[in-house]
Amino acid sequence: MATHLDLEEQEQLDQLKHFWNTYGTLITWIVLLVAGAFVAWNGWNYFQRNKAAQASALYDEVERSAQAGDADRIERALGEMKSRFAGTVYAQQAGLLAAKTLNEKAKPEASRAALAWVADNAVDPGYKAIARLRLAAELLESKGYDEALQQLAAPVPKEFEPLVADRKGDVYLAQGKRDEAKAQYQKAWAAFDARNDYRRLVEIKLNAVGVDPKTLTAAPAASGKTSQ
Repeated sequence: MATHLDLEEQEQLDQLKHFWNTYGTLITWIVLLVAGAFVAWNGWNYFQRNKAAQASALYDEVERSAQAGDADRIERALGEMKSRFAGTVYAQQAGLLAAKTLNEKAKPEASRAALAWVADNAVDPGYKAIARLRLAAELLESKGYDEALQQLAAPVPKEFEPLVADRKGDVYLAQGKRDEAKAQYQKAWAAFDARNDYRRLVEIKLNAVGVDPKTLTAAPAASGKTSQ
């Protein structure tokens, strides 16, 4: 009986050896790859968390500098943010905040540079659109009309389209192009929700270029009847 069990165990052992000789290397590599992937994933998560924490701390520095009105300190902190954490949301927010403070501190070139950086490098399309709108406003103020229109020509998320049209109208009006301004204000007015407070401001601009918004509300109804 003992001999029979020994032979059976030996046979099982031989089968196990054969299996390991055939698939052992493959199994080892699979285990190593899975373990490596797990370690890499944990390492990546740690790196991202650490990076986010550092970016947050640097954003706090930009914010404190803005509150103190220290333009030089803002520029230094923003420069470090751009070089180390360019791909983070904190960098985009820092760029917008820095631009606002730099503009208030009579440093228009530095302000426009910060906005241009956000417009070109932001990951979030919403931040890109905000930067372009603000940059266009600053360029309009400095009579850089063509550059302002160039910024406003870039595609933006749909919810920003009325604001872009309104800003284009401002640029065209400053250039003395009343017809183009009128067309853009009408486009903005039509795109804004009727309950949006900003629409009232566009109505004032429309009145200034000789358009009664009431005529715009009547136009779709008239065209609807014709189409029927």
